[in-house]
Amino acid sequence: MDQQPNAAAAPRTELTVRGLLLGVVITVLFTAANVFFGLKAGLTFATSIPAAVISMALLRAFKDSTIQENNIVQTVASAAGTLSSIIFVLPGLVMIGWWTGFPFWESFLICLLGGVLGVMYSIPLRRALVTGSDLPYPEGVACAEVLKVGSGDDASGVEESKAGLRVVVWGSIVSAAFAIIVATKVFAASITSYFKVNDRGGMSGFDLGLSMALFAVGHLVGLWVGVAMLLGVLIAWAWGVPHYTAELFSHLDPAARVAAMADPAGFSAGPFRDKVRLIGAGAIGLAAIWSLLKLVKPVASGLSSAFAASKVRKAGNLHTLPRTEHDIPIGVVGAITLISFVPIAWLFGHFATSSGLGAQMWPLVIGGLLYCVVMSFLVSAVCGYMAGLIGSSNSPLSGVGILVVIGVALLLLAIKPMLGPGHEKGLVAFALFVTAVVFNVAAIANNNLQDLKTGQLVDATPSKQQWALLVGVLAGAAVIPPVLELVNKAYGFAGVPGANPATALPAPQAGLISTLAQGVIEHNIDWSLIEIGAGIGVVLIVLDAVLRKATHDKAHLSPLAVGLGIYLPTAATLMVVVGALVGAWYDKRAERSAKPETTKQLGVLLASGMIVGEGLVGVLIAGIVAFNLFPLELVGPGFATAATWIGGIAFVAAIFLLYRWVEGQARRASA
Repeated sequence: MDQQPNAAAAPRTELTVRGLLLGVVITVLFTAANVFFGLKAGLTFATSIPAAVISMALLRAFKDSTIQENNIVQTVASAAGTLSSIIFVLPGLVMIGWWTGFPFWESFLICLLGGVLGVMYSIPLRRALVTGSDLPYPEGVACAEVLKVGSGDDASGVEESKAGLRVVVWGSIVSAAFAIIVATKVFAASITSYFKVNDRGGMSGFDLGLSMALFAVGHLVGLWVGVAMLLGVLIAWAWGVPHYTAELFSHLDPAARVAAMADPAGFSAGPFRDKVRLIGAGAIGLAAIWSLLKLVKPVASGLSSAFAASKVRKAGNLHTLPRTEHDIPIGVVGAITLISFVPIAWLFGHFATSSGLGAQMWPLVIGGLLYCVVMSFLVSAVCGYMAGLIGSSNSPLSGVGILVVIGVALLLLAIKPMLGPGHEKGLVAFALFVTAVVFNVAAIANNNLQDLKTGQLVDATPSKQQWALLVGVLAGAAVIPPVLELVNKAYGFAGVPGANPATALPAPQAGLISTLAQGVIEHNIDWSLIEIGAGIGVVLIVLDAVLRKATHDKAHLSPLAVGLGIYLPTAATLMVVVGALVGAWYDKRAERSAKPETTKQLGVLLASGMIVGEGLVGVLIAGIVAFNLFPLELVGPGFATAATWIGGIAFVAAIFLLYRWVEGQARRASA
């Protein structure tokens, strides 16, 4: 890192109105796509790289645009990839029947205030986890490389920037077109098969979703995360589901056994939902705790560095610090943090009163606020560390959410006797409400650290990035509630009374987190399943350590990814595994090309475009369904078998042709 003072450096274009406006527009579009995709698949995608490519292509028309201004645009837009993670919690309030929709102001303030705190918490963490560590930050480094190449003045840089934009656009168009045809039922949405695996009534099966967005996520997360998720799928569906379905089958009467054999998919759903997913929750929770334990020392060091930099600033020696060390002053950070606590406390009090918990409002407000302050900083550190290790897309937000909701639910058990019977549902709702705020803090802090790594590599000013991210938080917070309301009205959520099971969005994390909150407060959770999952987590941590040591960190087995593979449905995981394998194959081919890094980066941009295209179409279709504009289905149930064959063949052909085309784009850009 350049340690030379830069007080005499010429002014440069960095934090501009046009950059902020472009970032806001991209944020709105990508947030809408991410909300829908996350509810469908249980995963969200990082938006920094496609935002950077779009920014470079558009701002190149201005002669004074710089790499730092493009970095500001991607910083604003990156809020779309993480603020939308609120979908992992907030739909739970609808799932438990507390909300029927998403009230705008409450939802907006949860997103906004949690996001603001996330930015503030990331500032001291930056020194511990970015400048003071050797974490690789794969997505942050990749985004920096894209900015460096695309912002070059040479013909090669210009052509690579244009090629990148073409790849993003065409990836979006093809995936959007495929999603539209799936909506017409001409292409099947998935290839599904459930079957008996033994004579004791054990069932299993798979659901391979024909989703270009899921495939693209696999490309982005990489080979070893895909392998870890596949292991989780095997634990769930080769052992867990067959074991627990056989156990349930043994208790059925003859008539019920015949019915179970006739519907293996329906019979498998209960044990997977009620037992196997709790095992996955235990594995994820243990992995999150392990991450926490490893972070105590670097976080303490980061706080110490932040205060040291503040002393230098106060002494009037800011010019002695390199540009990449200019954070928002720690005093301003503290003031904004304290100010944010006031409306958060009001939100907790308002929610407690409207939930029928007014008799214990002050204990709930004070306890909720203290829990929010402490836990949000801790989970910010965990998620930031994991973002640095394996990328923001793989950060353990959902696993950390499990720990957070269990923690707040256990604390609320102390309030429960003071309220008397009949308030359990209100306490569950309050637990989810507090968890939602903590979740947003962690999500934005996690994202900001990835952005700050990019900024460090392109000589950006951290404080300007931090102010820009606040703008992105505001834009994302404004668009999330109406999009949630739209998809809730159009599709509904799985398990909610009145929702159509055929079209309801799974929202798997929200369902699991709300189930855990209910289980703790209503004393009906099976802790033995959590313990089994934790035991699996311990084994996975050991295996990961052994594998890393044996291969010198070339191979790894993320316990978090295995846990995700256990508790997410196969509709959300198997295509991710396929994408990871194909992405690894593509990268191996890229190594033999004239410019391997350019070829690989175009593959990343193709994957990003595919996610954006399908996500935006999902929101568009939600609007058509919600307002009953016109029917989408062109064929009836009798076409289902043909749709499976046609859709499967079309999917494989489209993926093959897209990758071959991208390789051609890479060759032309490198010529």
